[in-house]
Amino acid sequence: MKKLLFVLAFAMLCTVITKAQTSYKAALGLGIDAFDNATFVGATGKYFFTANHVGQADLLFENNATMITALYSYHKSFRGAPGLRWYLGIGPSIVLWDGDNSFALRPHLGLDYKINGVPIVLNFDWRPFVGLGDAGNEVGAFGLGLQFAF
Repeated sequence: MKKLLFVLAFAMLCTVITKAQTSYKAALGLGIDAFDNATFVGATGKYFFTANHVGQADLLFENNATMITALYSYHKSFRGAPGLRWYLGIGPSIVLWDGDNSFALRPHLGLDYKINGVPIVLNFDWRPFVGLGDAGNEVGAFGLGLQFAF
């Protein structure tokens, strides 16, 4: 029975891989949010509501801090570059640290690349941290992602 389940799971994975060419519906993986003096690492997920409208959620950690981010992005393909898209959007972040918290808006501009024939997505974006209240601002903040596409 275990062998049968393994064979079925393997067949489904092969189907997903062969169908996942240059577009995908969702992706889960590793996210990195790099600031001038801190680097947050954790889980990230992305979901395409339509071909161009995307939601992304990040749960990232750094020494004594946790950052939760929810982003909306508009994605658009480059003509003649299969799998490569640019995106632009905005969303909120909350940083929880040492019994305190900070809120920020996170505009972002980046590139998303789905490797042809492999269920891997790479993305890189510029994500300034526009602090609300006493949170401060960080213009030199960047996001990186390595995700498995579904």
